[in-house]
Amino acid sequence: MKARLVQNGIFTVIEDITQTITPPDYGFYWIDASVEDLEILQPLFHLHDLAVEDCLMEEEQRPKIEIYDTHYFIVLNSIRFDDEEIFLRSLSIFLGKHYIITVTRQKINEIRALKPVLWEEEVSAPDYFLYYLIDLVVDNYTNVADRIEVKIEKLEEDILMHTKKSHLNEIIGLRSEILWLKKVLVPQREVIATLNRRELKLISHPLQKYFGDIYENAIKIAETFDTFRDLMGNLREAYQSSLSNRANEIMRVFTALTTIFMPLTFITGVYGMNFEYIPGLHWRYGGVAAVAFMIAVGITMFIIFRKKDWL
Repeated sequence: MKARLVQNGIFTVIEDITQTITPPDYGFYWIDASVEDLEILQPLFHLHDLAVEDCLMEEEQRPKIEIYDTHYFIVLNSIRFDDEEIFLRSLSIFLGKHYIITVTRQKINEIRALKPVLWEEEVSAPDYFLYYLIDLVVDNYTNVADRIEVKIEKLEEDILMHTKKSHLNEIIGLRSEILWLKKVLVPQREVIATLNRRELKLISHPLQKYFGDIYENAIKIAETFDTFRDLMGNLREAYQSSLSNRANEIMRVFTALTTIFMPLTFITGVYGMNFEYIPGLHWRYGGVAAVAFMIAVGITMFIIFRKKDWL
């Protein structure tokens, strides 16, 4: 657990956590805590039991906002994409008049990226801290969406160039993750809408309008993932079509080869019959002539098929 006094974006480390109970003359306290630290923080800040219980649950938390008398409890999901799998990490936030507490189980990239933003914007209020943090979380969804779009385009190109069985697994896996994200984006968008539209005493009125900009970005992201879902359906159709075309191409080649060998099989069948009087049977060069004739017939048919683009 790390406690800091934030004044104009400048951090001062607080060694005694009990000091954060009293509002500072200027600025606010930011406490970056783990789930285990809530045992200490709950009695100090009178955090609601239900909110603390939600933080302690091992299950994935649905994005939401709870309004209590002295503080707000907000749950968001940070996103990370490592080119193979999409990960969501829960970010729990307690917002008070003079403090903000961030609770995480794993490291959240947005929290590390937030520090220079606070310094640059000279932040001195916890509601502005919340605004810039949510803005970074939503922007990261945009970055992940861009990377997913690149992956979809590459997958489409690979399918068109050379279809593999592994492509189907990639399509199914990526589509399921996109659908899973869609379920998260809707409630997270509603959390931002609440911060934008509802009159909240811990959010300054001028700042509420800025949450509207984040809300618009959240809507665009949701629409982008709707598009991705449709694109994955198109990719699956392209995969099936490519397989069908490949199978038809193989069958066409096999059919042409079978047709070429049909007259050769007929000739060998005729000369394989047990009749005494067969043309060329007693000729010294009869075997060579028959083989040469079969080769000539095969080459001729091959040339005809090539000209007609049947082979």
